[in-house]
Amino acid sequence: MMQSNMAPLGMAVTPHHLASESALAVLREGGNAIEAMVAAAATIAVVYPHMNGLGGDGFWMILPPGGEPLAIDASGAAGSLAHPDFYHGETAIPHRGPKAALTVAGTVSGWSEALQFSTELGGQALPLPRLLRDAIRYAADGIPVTQSQASATASKLAELSDQPGFAVTYLPDGHAPRAGSRFVQPALAATLSQLCEEGLESFYRGNLARQLAREMSQLGMPITLDDLHHHQAQRRTPLRVTHSSGEIFNMAPPTQGLVSLAILGITDHLAMADADDAETVHRIVEATKIAFGLRDRYITDPRHMQEDMQTLLEPERLAALASGVNEHQAAPWGTGRGPGDTVWMGVMDSSGLAVSFIQSLYHEFGSGVVLPESGITWQNRGAAFSLQPDHLLTLAPGKQPFHTLNPAAARLHDGRTMVYGSMGGDGQPQTQAAIFTRHVIQHMPLQQAVSAPRWLLGRTWGQASDSLKLENRFDPTVAQRLRDRGHEVEMLTDYSEAVGHAGAIVRHNNGMLEGAFDPRSNGSAAGF
Repeated sequence: MMQSNMAPLGMAVTPHHLASESALAVLREGGNAIEAMVAAAATIAVVYPHMNGLGGDGFWMILPPGGEPLAIDASGAAGSLAHPDFYHGETAIPHRGPKAALTVAGTVSGWSEALQFSTELGGQALPLPRLLRDAIRYAADGIPVTQSQASATASKLAELSDQPGFAVTYLPDGHAPRAGSRFVQPALAATLSQLCEEGLESFYRGNLARQLAREMSQLGMPITLDDLHHHQAQRRTPLRVTHSSGEIFNMAPPTQGLVSLAILGITDHLAMADADDAETVHRIVEATKIAFGLRDRYITDPRHMQEDMQTLLEPERLAALASGVNEHQAAPWGTGRGPGDTVWMGVMDSSGLAVSFIQSLYHEFGSGVVLPESGITWQNRGAAFSLQPDHLLTLAPGKQPFHTLNPAAARLHDGRTMVYGSMGGDGQPQTQAAIFTRHVIQHMPLQQAVSAPRWLLGRTWGQASDSLKLENRFDPTVAQRLRDRGHEVEMLTDYSEAVGHAGAIVRHNNGMLEGAFDPRSNGSAAGF
């Protein structure tokens, strides 16, 4: 599909069509974009369980029709028992198992904080049971397993099957499920119903919190009831960059939103409008290397930051960084942080309220640990910590880990508003740059900008290579021209999940909403 979907009153873009429809139904009933996003977030936690869930984290970028944008950081800190002695004998934090499940799950707190902001905007709020209704039904009655879930389960079976609660939840009949088979999650349905009855705060300071704490203690996870009690989603001031096309917004630390903005700020000095495919990829990749250098030097828990990230995005500093890009030769670089399985979703309503949102477990199925009574799969975001005592990301109880998650938004000089983003760890800022550059600067139609072949500088799951990977749909001359510039190029399949599930929505000056979804996903752009 190369034609964008357009609608006058509401638009939702998600990587699973059932989540898009959940959001659309709320919009049809008079709910706003925030309420629709909570509905989509709950549904996608059920229908894309390998990518995200209630046991993960979330980040919100909200653009009101007028006034300043708001960011919500709904990420959890390391548990109070997650100190270096807890990992005695380990050289690194494991990626799977109870020791990997070391940070508080923040995503439900983000739903709560976003809904609170929604009430502050005015209007009649829809009740929580209405927002979670689809998710509860899908968890209780079952959903068809996607090829994405089936492939992720089969490919990671050896490292996941023995994790607590995983087999009983995700391996019906003891085998990885087939695509299209019915998948039910009764324990998760009960948990979602409990949240409807007791409120979202119950996850942290109620009956559900006490149940979760008991389950975590029994499994040997380093998170306590007090850790849940102390968690609260935080409202943040977004980072922003002044671009020749408009103002672009993204998340502040502990996320890598700086990277996404720096790439676009650097390439704004590199005459991208007339660049062909090889030049576009080369310039963005070289800007990515510079931006990753900033990330790896500075970004950590904001309480431990030594530099104001907004100052790194000042025009003169970006211009100086751009001068370091060699148009004809690839710069050397070290290693990336690796990939991440995530969902990006966007919603806009008729008032102009726009939401860019990300929800994640980090690796596919997170830590692999499923709390048996609640049916919640817990994230492994804490694997981003280091056990080296002098490292920028060294582990400490109560410290927030580094996050790749960064939902993007822009207000363009021509009056349009845009929300966009992608899953994919190191690939997120690269895909954001591809979509923004192709659509806004090179004037490629929105759906084509999302569907067009993409690339990834860095690792994909199960690979140690930090090469430049191109989807096979690129013209062969593009790969050769990049090799001639010194890039180590590898080829991916035509529509590879390795380059992420992306999406975008644009609000035009006449109020019409245009949505584009990623054909690499199970998603849709649903409007009315």
